[in-house]
Amino acid sequence: MTDKELIKAIKNNDQQAFKQFVENNQQLVVNICNGFLHNIADAEDITQDVFIEVFLSINKFKEDAKLSTWLYRIAVNKSLNHIRDNKKHKILNSIDNIKDPDKKMEKELPDVNNSQPEKIIEEKERSQILQYSINSLAKNQKIAFTLNKYDELSYKKIAEIMDISLSSVESLIHRAKKNLQRKLFKFYKKN
Repeated sequence: MTDKELIKAIKNNDQQAFKQFVENNQQLVVNICNGFLHNIADAEDITQDVFIEVFLSINKFKEDAKLSTWLYRIAVNKSLNHIRDNKKHKILNSIDNIKDPDKKMEKELPDVNNSQPEKIIEEKERSQILQYSINSLAKNQKIAFTLNKYDELSYKKIAEIMDISLSSVESLIHRAKKNLQRKLFKFYKKN
């Protein structure tokens, strides 16, 4: 079934067509969301939200763009919204941890049964530092960088998704890399 046939069928409430669309694109959407969230459980939850959004707003879809591009945009926006909302939640949790510091300590204890806990902790810290640095980039730099490095999309595909020129994508990714280098260098120099 072509994209146009699939869209028409979904608009006509064909549940089999929608089911096929979800099956064909579910792993792609999970990967996109996970590229931003770095948490597979959250990515799977957001993926469900993405497909609900597609189902509810399919009649608003203008067929001047590819269906996959529209799907990417929804997944990126849902992921960024989740990150934004999660930051608010973390602030509230940190306030709770000030009131009850033992609660935070219980969550952060490493698995002592593991044979190399130091390496695991170091790797987790490095990953968290990188994620924090990526999340601190300007919004468009973060989107372009994540789509390129985590989802391995071409600059052309990123330009379609973000609805910007190819040279803008190149510039965003270049600036993102430079900013990440600067942030990471500053962090490791300090520590």
